[in-house]
Amino acid sequence: MQAIDQALIDRVLDEARRSPRLRKNFNFHDRDDHPCQRLLNAILPQSYIQPHRHLDPAKEEMLVVLRGRLGLVFFDDTGNVVDTALLEAGGDRLAVNIPPGQFHTIVALGDGAVVFEAKAGPYVPHAPQEKAAFAPEETVAEAGVYLNQLRKLFDVG
Repeated sequence: MQAIDQALIDRVLDEARRSPRLRKNFNFHDRDDHPCQRLLNAILPQSYIQPHRHLDPAKEEMLVVLRGRLGLVFFDDTGNVVDTALLEAGGDRLAVNIPPGQFHTIVALGDGAVVFEAKAGPYVPHAPQEKAAFAPEETVAEAGVYLNQLRKLFDVG
């Protein structure tokens, strides 16, 4: 049995703090080609996740916040923000289902967040058409500026 407890959440957050990307996954599935991907994702506020989408119609994505707060941003194909959601562990809204084909990103708020994520496998890295051409890639200097713009959608500097 694998349980999600506070010790595991603490451990994954600690690993995220030591990660160059300032986030860390803990997979419950034992291989990338498993048909059901289930994982914890610890994300710190300074971690930028390039907006992306999953074009495979089987790749709905469910996020459940277990600790902290995060902002979810939905975009149209040209980069206009079409919706936002604030998710908070123990709050009014703590989970969301993201439909396939929808550009989205998440922004950790406060001290960071840990989410439980589930989607159909297998794991396949994003194809070029799944990455948002309207947003900077994670490794470029402009990513920090863009992340700050996204954070301001949630009244966070």
